[in-house]
Amino acid sequence: MYDTLLFLHLLGAFTVFVTVAMFSAWALGAPANRGGFLVADWAWNISGAVLLIFGVWLALYIDGYELWDGWILAALVLFFAASGFGQRARDLANEEIGEVAELSVRVTRANMWHWLRTAALVAVLVLMVWKPGA
Repeated sequence: MYDTLLFLHLLGAFTVFVTVAMFSAWALGAPANRGGFLVADWAWNISGAVLLIFGVWLALYIDGYELWDGWILAALVLFFAASGFGQRARDLANEEIGEVAELSVRVTRANMWHWLRTAALVAVLVLMVWKPGA
């Protein structure tokens, strides 16, 4: 059972990076369209559900881990913060894709929110790997 839960949780984590890769490519200057962002949004939504469901299930299943462990709570807070940052980046990116905007204008706001989301996800990854305090 543990192996299955861990596999599904990690599958969700890998799927998160579809969204990160799409937004990072756009933030670095690759052309983007609404279809690409739609795929990124679906990947984020599905992976978020998978990560939360199987991550919580793992925490409950494994003896020695509790949902109120500091590293688990910190990971949940960071994940929800990343979701908020991503929502803001997506909204701004959708506005800017629809307009003819100069690169310098496009790069500023949406990219800031994207890189904040990316930093939050890297912090979650660090917590998941090293589990400080566990």
